[in-house]
Amino acid sequence: MNIGQAAAASGVSAKMIRYYESIALIPPGRRSDAGYRIYGDSDLHVLRFVKRARNLGFSLEQIRGLLSLWQDKDRASADVKAIALDHVAELNARIAELSEMRDTLQSLASCCHGDARPDCPILRTLSA
Repeated sequence: MNIGQAAAASGVSAKMIRYYESIALIPPGRRSDAGYRIYGDSDLHVLRFVKRARNLGFSLEQIRGLLSLWQDKDRASADVKAIALDHVAELNARIAELSEMRDTLQSLASCCHGDARPDCPILRTLSA
């Protein structure tokens, strides 16, 4: 199949497929005699793997490591688990940061009268 068909079948845009190839995250598609990229079922499997990993928020470097482990049949599952748990820790830190931002903004918004007066505790806090 061509890159457009591979994109439709995998859910990864053609632009992202080209990008992943350019950074050597995935191997480049084989080329037809006319120079068009050609993809097979194994390529789609890799693209779907990458898409699912991206949907879970893994970085490209983490995905590179996961792909390497996935393709290594002698891998230790402990290596995979370590990457996953590191990512969970990163997500928990981001969640804590977002929760703190939400709570701060909620507190500031509750202090603001939200009327026609120019006094605004939100702007006052931001400018402090």
